[in-house]
Amino acid sequence: MTSIGNHLGNTSLFINLIVYQVTWIFRDAVCFWWLNLELLSKFLLYMLVYKSHSRVRIIFIQFKVFIVVLFHRKASLQTKNSILLLLTRYFVEHYSHREQSLHATFRISIITSMFRRHGSSQKQQEQEHLEQQPEVKVNELKAALGPLSGRNLLYCTDACLKRYLEARNWNVDKAKKMLEETLMWRSTYKPEEICWEEIAVESETGKLFRANFHDRFGRTILIMKPGLQNTTSMDSQIRHLVYMMENAILNLPEGQEEMVWLIDFTGLSFSINVPIKTARDTISILQNHYPQRLAVAILYSPPRIFQAFWKIVKYFLDPKTFQKVKFVYPKHKESVELMKSYFDVDNLPIEFGGKATMKYDHQEFSKLMVRDDARASKFWGFDEKTVLPPESLT
Repeated sequence: MTSIGNHLGNTSLFINLIVYQVTWIFRDAVCFWWLNLELLSKFLLYMLVYKSHSRVRIIFIQFKVFIVVLFHRKASLQTKNSILLLLTRYFVEHYSHREQSLHATFRISIITSMFRRHGSSQKQQEQEHLEQQPEVKVNELKAALGPLSGRNLLYCTDACLKRYLEARNWNVDKAKKMLEETLMWRSTYKPEEICWEEIAVESETGKLFRANFHDRFGRTILIMKPGLQNTTSMDSQIRHLVYMMENAILNLPEGQEEMVWLIDFTGLSFSINVPIKTARDTISILQNHYPQRLAVAILYSPPRIFQAFWKIVKYFLDPKTFQKVKFVYPKHKESVELMKSYFDVDNLPIEFGGKATMKYDHQEFSKLMVRDDARASKFWGFDEKTVLPPESLT
């Protein structure tokens, strides 16, 4: 046993020395050497996730090679994201006590925040320059897209093109690629053709609906209550979310492109397990096909541990999206002031710290959605003969 321990100790020392040397040698590495470092980082990630010996793990957790990879300008985004995701996975799975978990979260937060800030000042200056000439960029994107017709023409307004440009930091080629992917998705998924009858069962408990009031800026509000989950079909839940996104957009006032999310965590059970594929598909749809649609997301009274792990998760989101997410706790003075800055307390429901009484009525909401389906049908021109049943108009 002693010889084995000595062998492991020597192996650990050897690996540690290699890591230190690599960190120094590749600090200003050329492309040829950089490729080797990136391959080495992938090997270390494999060891971190799949090898079980604690001494080896401790060495890798010190981020010797990982830090170099995260900060190197030649590193691929895929490798950087893999490093952050797998390190997060390691800490979540292997720190069983809450204090240890929060400490691990803090350690990763420091590294990832440094990674996000790296080179941000230069990018900010470039973006400010681009934002000063939005009309020029919109016209360039129009020319790049070429002639449009039908629903694509209705969808690609100047405001729409601007949103895609903003989402891609005013890079016309990237915005064009993103927009073309959205048009392809809309041609197959057909979100504008989802009707209330198809997804009405998803709203029976009031887990997601459009509010009957607006924020101080006149923006449409979607209220979400994940604790009221009532179905098991993930595909149906995604279609329900897409339907409500389209409905919120339909009801935005003229000149307004963004909506507000109010998310109430009351009654949320951690036993609700969302498959990774479903979470990935949902995030992909929202980020890639509804860019710059979210003004602010209010996370009302979330579990404390959720905020701790958010410090890690936030680094996998677009920085602009992260800035729009606000944690609100009922008894915190800062939270109360934040809510007042966004909402008129006389209109805000009691469960969100306001004075208004709100009770979700599924039948009344269904009538409203049927009327909106007719409006959407007329706008998109796919069923101009839609006739509403008389009872739905009363």
